[in-house]
Amino acid sequence: MGTQGTLAKKLGHILVPLVTPFRRDNGDVNYEEMEKLVDHVITRKFCDSLIVTGTTGEFNTQLYEERVELYRVVKKAAAGRVPLIAGTGAASAREAVRLTQAAEKIGYEVVMVVGPYFCKPIQEGVYRYFEAVAKSVEIPIMLYNIPILTGVNIAPATVARLAKIKNIKGIKDEAGINPTQMTEYALVTPDDFTIYNGDDIMVLCGLAQGAAGVISGGSHLIGDKMRQMIGFFLAGENEKAREIHMALDPLFKSMAPGEHTLPTPLLRAALEMAGHPVGPPRLPLVESTPEEKEVVRKHLVRLGIIQ
Repeated sequence: MGTQGTLAKKLGHILVPLVTPFRRDNGDVNYEEMEKLVDHVITRKFCDSLIVTGTTGEFNTQLYEERVELYRVVKKAAAGRVPLIAGTGAASAREAVRLTQAAEKIGYEVVMVVGPYFCKPIQEGVYRYFEAVAKSVEIPIMLYNIPILTGVNIAPATVARLAKIKNIKGIKDEAGINPTQMTEYALVTPDDFTIYNGDDIMVLCGLAQGAAGVISGGSHLIGDKMRQMIGFFLAGENEKAREIHMALDPLFKSMAPGEHTLPTPLLRAALEMAGHPVGPPRLPLVESTPEEKEVVRKHLVRLGIIQ
């Protein structure tokens, strides 16, 4: 479980879920800027692996064709430098199967499949959804639990059942409703099952529970600091790890202020401040207010990311 899982050995500690750049004038995917963003994150060693069309990438507002083209573009831009994970979850099992098969054909190492959303299925439906995807491919699968958005928690008992399927190898857990659920997953899964924490704020908490690392949107900007913090923790230098956590925590919290459920609008704003024209989010997400952006800007200056 956790740091000993097979996915952990393949994917490393820091998995960056790429923002999908959109053009400000018409909202189309900006594939050229995506290539530049991929290079930025890789060359600065801000990531160990990359995720395409995850929540931070706003997969839910993209057409099937856009997602598959993003798989292709990122695969070419990464040029084998880091492992790649394709976000292939969808509201229906049929579309999730199609996306997963496409990612496997393009040559991705792993797929990440979010739990079924909107219809709020019972746990048997959750199990069968993931089972259908897993049976359609050979590629390793990471489950993705984010009940605050899907409306359904992937229960530990369901994860225990799913872990028996040969190519379901791990889970990303962002269950803010239960910050110790990673421990519950670890207790019911085999040693080769990998758990990743999905919340930048909970990195040290996740590592303490046996998580292999973090899926970190903030690491677009502070991946070097994230790497230092994780390194200190794993080396037993907890006070040094804590110091970095305390410095980063206000930035992460400033990206999800007020009524925003997701940090995506302010992460986009932060990237723009740092010189990456990723554009605004797609509706129904809207841009952050000038006041919200100013709070984030001050944290970026404090951390030396911008001047």
